[in-house]
Amino acid sequence: MDAKERLRLYLEQRRDSGETELVLDCMSVDDVLRVLGAGVAARNVGSARSTMPGAVKATLAASAEAVGEGSPSPAGWREALLALEPAATPAAKPTALRKEGPPRSDAERAPAPPAASPPAAPRASPVPDVATTSASERSERPVSLTAVPLEQVPLEQVPVGLVVGSAVHEFFGGAAAPLTSLDDVARAASTCTRCSLYKSAKHAVPGEGNPDADFVCVGEAPGANEDEQGRPFVGVSGQLLTKILAAIDLTRDDVFICNVLKHRPPGNRNPLPDEVAACSPYLVRQIELIKPKVIVAFGTFAAQTLLQSREPLGKLRGMIHRYYGVPLIVTYHPAALLRNPSWKRPTWEDVQLARRILDRASSA
Repeated sequence: MDAKERLRLYLEQRRDSGETELVLDCMSVDDVLRVLGAGVAARNVGSARSTMPGAVKATLAASAEAVGEGSPSPAGWREALLALEPAATPAAKPTALRKEGPPRSDAERAPAPPAASPPAAPRASPVPDVATTSASERSERPVSLTAVPLEQVPLEQVPVGLVVGSAVHEFFGGAAAPLTSLDDVARAASTCTRCSLYKSAKHAVPGEGNPDADFVCVGEAPGANEDEQGRPFVGVSGQLLTKILAAIDLTRDDVFICNVLKHRPPGNRNPLPDEVAACSPYLVRQIELIKPKVIVAFGTFAAQTLLQSREPLGKLRGMIHRYYGVPLIVTYHPAALLRNPSWKRPTWEDVQLARRILDRASSA
């Protein structure tokens, strides 16, 4: 099997698993497959070599002997693909998710997914020249998030996302007994029988943290550790969440942490629609009572559930959504970062964006 076919199979496996973008390349899986379908001819590879550094040329030449000149080599397929696109500007140096500190131990590291070669710099899109663009054009044209790191995009130019609910509404349609505090919500969730999850769960996990928090973290559902202890994000992914918060100068005591579901689904399966419908009012009421300045949805399911959308996480990132009047930012779940460390950079950008929203709201 040649390198081109191996790459095709790898991309198809990623797409079948629900992934829709190559984070490191800023190219969608479908775009790459279309490029491969059209054929990456030897002339394209040769054209790429003419502008490549000597080290890259040597790598391509060596690998071409092994797999044949007509196909991109395992070490050079990224260069061959990028050669079909406009010239990229130098990418920003990735920022570590941890600000400072000693290297992580092997126990904290998770294996990276298989890759054909070392990651290449993201392909950048041209940015409008501010000096030659009118103010009205600049306000209507968002900055390309593939060309400029998200943390450098002014808040007013971050694209506006989806809007769910209104800032004024009635909890449970106004028919339920009043839940006037987070403790009331926790007790109601603990005795809830609106769906069948309570039958298999050991403990309800309503959430915990600062009742006056300006920053709310929302995950999908409790896992095994959370079910045992009745607390959210207490496993390995919870430890990483604590580090993510520390990277933006927040502690668990500063924020409120909860999940869409308040009981664990059996076997950690995905929540069912009726379970989400039964649990969502508790989350809405928690947000009503806390009145946060920003919400971060961690993971695809939490993001899609809160935003009532089937868009993949990659398309929901990089925008400021609204959930019942509160700005909402979407990012990867800490558990996903343990499986794919390459997602730490975009996660860092997302939480920095949330922090900027928080700082602006706090200073207003």
